[in-house]
Amino acid sequence: MNNNIIKLIVIGTSQGGLQALKKVLMPLPCDFPIPILVVRHQGAKANNYIVKVLDKECHLDINLAHDGEKPRQGSVYMAPPNKHLLISTNGNMQLSSGRKVNFSRPAIDPLFQSAAEALSSSLLAIVLTGANNDGVEGVKAVKKKGGRVMIQDPESAEADTMPKAAMAAVEADYVVWGDQIGPFLWQQQMDGWP
Repeated sequence: MNNNIIKLIVIGTSQGGLQALKKVLMPLPCDFPIPILVVRHQGAKANNYIVKVLDKECHLDINLAHDGEKPRQGSVYMAPPNKHLLISTNGNMQLSSGRKVNFSRPAIDPLFQSAAEALSSSLLAIVLTGANNDGVEGVKAVKKKGGRVMIQDPESAEADTMPKAAMAAVEADYVVWGDQIGPFLWQQQMDGWP
């Protein structure tokens, strides 16, 4: 286990993602110091319903990500429909209309891979419920750069394909039951990420 402080959390989810994100984000206080970026698979014409629901039910500030914006503490940034969410080497968010990855745009792999390049060992990547293999290449990149990987315990996932695929691809630093991820993140933050 490395001892670097986590400066960014990236989360990937698909089927069952709204309920999983509620469980992760609701326990976190409004002053949670680590920005969180989220990719949830969605259709190209999806509205911002999930942002409104999460913003209403969570203490954190929930928004769609904007190109060129720097992630701030106390905030969660959701990839907008039909755009990949990336992190540039200067730490700003980038939106891309690049090709679909794993049949998705937004996709999890591009976020995880770009964040691994930008933050190396200061990154925590979290794979939640989902019904495909998106995130596998991303968690490999995160581990290669010295970052940490957390995977939702597949038994607690609505769709266990994505967590199981991530677990088969890398040795996870943490495997946590879905409704314990939020409290776990807060406790790790309080303890200084041992």
